[in-house]
Amino acid sequence: MKTIHSVWLIGVLALLSLSRTAFAQQPAQADSLYAIQDSVLIPTRSGMAISAIIVRPKTATTPLPALLFYTTYHQGPGDAILGKRSADRDYVGVVAYARGIRSDVRQYAPYEHEQTDVYDIIDWLSKQPWCNGSVGMLGGSYTGFSQWATVKNRHPALKTIVPQVAVMPGFDVPMENNVQANMGLYWPHDNIYKREPIRRSLPFEWFESGITFASLDSLAGYRNEIFQKWLQHPAYDAYWQAMVPTPAEYSRIDIPVLSTTGYYDGSQLSALEYFRLHTRHNPNANHYFVIGPYDHVGGQRRPAKTLMGYAIDSVANVSMMELAYQWLDYVLKGKPKPALLRDKVNYQVMGTNTWKHAPSLQAMNNDTLTFYLDQKMLTTVKPTKQGAVKQTVDFRDRKSQNNYFTPEIQFDTLDASNGLVFTSTPLEHAFELNGSFAGKLWATINKRDMDVSLALYERMPNGRYFFLTRYVGRASYAKDNTKRQLLAPNKRAGIPFNKTRFVSKKIGAGSQLVILLNINKHPFEIINYGSGKPVSAETIRDAGHPLQIQWHNDSYIQIPVWR
Repeated sequence: MKTIHSVWLIGVLALLSLSRTAFAQQPAQADSLYAIQDSVLIPTRSGMAISAIIVRPKTATTPLPALLFYTTYHQGPGDAILGKRSADRDYVGVVAYARGIRSDVRQYAPYEHEQTDVYDIIDWLSKQPWCNGSVGMLGGSYTGFSQWATVKNRHPALKTIVPQVAVMPGFDVPMENNVQANMGLYWPHDNIYKREPIRRSLPFEWFESGITFASLDSLAGYRNEIFQKWLQHPAYDAYWQAMVPTPAEYSRIDIPVLSTTGYYDGSQLSALEYFRLHTRHNPNANHYFVIGPYDHVGGQRRPAKTLMGYAIDSVANVSMMELAYQWLDYVLKGKPKPALLRDKVNYQVMGTNTWKHAPSLQAMNNDTLTFYLDQKMLTTVKPTKQGAVKQTVDFRDRKSQNNYFTPEIQFDTLDASNGLVFTSTPLEHAFELNGSFAGKLWATINKRDMDVSLALYERMPNGRYFFLTRYVGRASYAKDNTKRQLLAPNKRAGIPFNKTRFVSKKIGAGSQLVILLNINKHPFEIINYGSGKPVSAETIRDAGHPLQIQWHNDSYIQIPVWR
């Protein structure tokens, strides 16, 4: 069975693919319909001008609202299509590039200048004779992040944002729950430095050599400054936190917001976290959230009818791009609110061909199921007798890998990839799994740290598996992602987890729930050898004896359901 290292990287690969192809997904319309200004230089308080493309419909006779698509990607002349899409809907379409893009890339610092630069862009746009003084923002991934950075100090002219599949730096990129992926090298290499594609063998060369993760860029033949800077911040520290709103800033965000993402979007953790934080710190937040069976592309554009081998329900075939423009028309032009947005949380229940709607994430559920990981079983009764399942991981062994995942959502055979499988008895009654699973692992290990993975599946009565969701995280950051707290060797430790991906699916009677518990050891994410040293500085020489784990049977998972 063909395998891929992680579902997380599937989302990342989609992100990289999108960055190369987003500008060529629609045929170019006749330029005779538009007044296009390219290479406009917008002044900022930093003294560094921002390069922009401005597209206006030639039919416009009065000032129009401006829609800003702020991006870190530059592909060439075809970029204007992003402005044309807005002009086609009677807006002024603006494509503005991050500082240093299309000018001097040495001035580029990803995620660091959006708060002030985008404010200045909006200020300039709002004062142009072709703008009616109202500005909206839309777009996904890095563009989604830029909108959250902008509302840290919102310009009065900004009337709404539509952050789609928005990343949150330090939270899910370039690491997830403090576990770094080699996307931290690939993303700037491909999209910023515009170097020749990295050879396919590079991750395997790194894996087999056992050199430090910080040396990964040396295999590409140069020092990648962005990659190296990010490795200096393995905690979700002040460097990362300064890029997104603080609790006080969330409380002041009073403009309408529409967020979209997908169950299989590599950036879903961030999109969900923005929504949680905004609604937590501003109980009156005018924020709508839409999620369905989409990946990173489908969560911001048009979904694939077949996603990773799964044929999505027909009602899920909704263009998130069209929804974004319907929302912008609603806020900026007074048109009806999109019909899909019946409540603040709007989610498609896979397997039911229905959308459901709830006023909050909590209102999606009326029960929580608790399962204990006891002797390879998921049991609903807490064990009365202490026990443990043992697992051994030899990091020096490069002939085997741990923590594979299939590239498909549905498949016939589960590859345990040297992990542990825990299975429930067949479920007596059907229910909807709605939301993010959580829990706590209890473990005793002979080292000071480890990177843990839990994948959740449904095993259907016909024996086929359905991949639901996954958690990956570093044990030493499980209690606080801002501060590393090493484990004491040979002492029982609790590892809580709750930052897992959201999913909604009908789980049928007779199905079983399955947990695959594992430790990272593969070529596509950092390897935590457990020495307690900075993980990016560890080598295979730090592996020492194999990792010995006792997974105690009072470990549990909690699954939010509606039944």
